[in-house]
Amino acid sequence: MDFLKSINTDPKIIAFVIVIGLGAYILIRIIKWFINKQLIGNADPTKDDITRYNFFKNGISFIIWMLAIGAVISVIPSLKTLAITLFAGAGILMAILGFAAQEAFSNIISGVFIVLFKPFRVGDMIKVSNLDYGIVVDITLRHTVINNFENKRLIVPNSVIGSEVIVNDSIDDSKICRFIEIGISYDSDIDLATKIIQEEAMKHKGCIDARTSSEKKAGKPQVNVRLMSFGDFSINLRAYVWTKDPFEAPQMHADLNRAIKKRFDLEGIEIPFPYRTVVFKKDLPPNSNSLSDE
Repeated sequence: MDFLKSINTDPKIIAFVIVIGLGAYILIRIIKWFINKQLIGNADPTKDDITRYNFFKNGISFIIWMLAIGAVISVIPSLKTLAITLFAGAGILMAILGFAAQEAFSNIISGVFIVLFKPFRVGDMIKVSNLDYGIVVDITLRHTVINNFENKRLIVPNSVIGSEVIVNDSIDDSKICRFIEIGISYDSDIDLATKIIQEEAMKHKGCIDARTSSEKKAGKPQVNVRLMSFGDFSINLRAYVWTKDPFEAPQMHADLNRAIKKRFDLEGIEIPFPYRTVVFKKDLPPNSNSLSDE
């Protein structure tokens, strides 16, 4: 009630609170605009600068709001008295706040470590534990935002993502080797199947030549195809196809599966599948299950 009375009886306090709130909001908007337009727009293409600027943008917003709240508390008598009373019992207060805020501080510290040591950056394609692959779109003080390929945002606390195994397809070297695995029948021509896979892979616009100069001189093929195993129904081949970045790889994989299947159909390479014969009991001849007398 004292808080409401202090606001209702003093228009200057109301005006001050409004000015502080609007000022904080406008200042944050100006800082974000400056960072987005002037800094992120001219950032290092390696994504390191973008990650730092995004984290700084979120951090400065938090600090400005905390300062604004502190200014409001300092001019409202009832809140100022309450704050002094609370700090008089600082030992108990700090114990309560420390226990309640330990997870929040853990997320902040983990976020700082992420920005400093760069296990991933904004724009990287990553996989965290058993979550789906996605693209990092933001790193805040509390959490990391990942946009997966179903356009769903995965909000992962920084303390959680900092303790998990992360698969980063984008860090340091963006080139990626995609496996194209396919089985052919035992009657099919392995050399012809290998030739078809290599030709279709090299025709794709996403396929790149990742061989070193020494590998080229040694005659190593651009697309290496290996016989991996002898299955129950098929000979299993694996092609090693390189592409420029992880974003191109899924589409290239799908395109090559389609193109290879069409070529196999045209040139008589069989992709086997298991056959099953179902016999109904009513169709069995009489006494088929009985033992013959000797």
